[in-house]
Amino acid sequence: MSDPFDHDLNEGETVVSTLSQPKSSSKTTTSSRQLPPYNVIVLNDEEHTFEYVIDLLAKLFGHSLATAEALTWKIHASGRAIVYTTHKEKAELKRDQVLSYGPDPRMSISKGSLACYIEPAPTD
Repeated sequence: MSDPFDHDLNEGETVVSTLSQPKSSSKTTTSSRQLPPYNVIVLNDEEHTFEYVIDLLAKLFGHSLATAEALTWKIHASGRAIVYTTHKEKAELKRDQVLSYGPDPRMSISKGSLACYIEPAPTD
């Protein structure tokens, strides 16, 4: 069987081949766009102990004991506190984790998780 690309050249025939690189006049630049930040906000209530809130903040958000305690006092004193700021998808995940954390076993009146929501964080 013959190769369709195999051609016999006769003497005297000129073979011309071109090897050229495409010219690019534009420079390629890449830039990453930062996702807009969102705050995770926890609300105060009378159905959860300080220990519960501190434990939740340390476990779900990775806060140190000192930070978790300070945020718990802020939630208690102000009625709410921003406990985490991140991009929207992770903020939604953290909110859902708070909402599914469950009732405080230390309090019989505790029927569910802490109230929590997200909101866009101000940008400069």
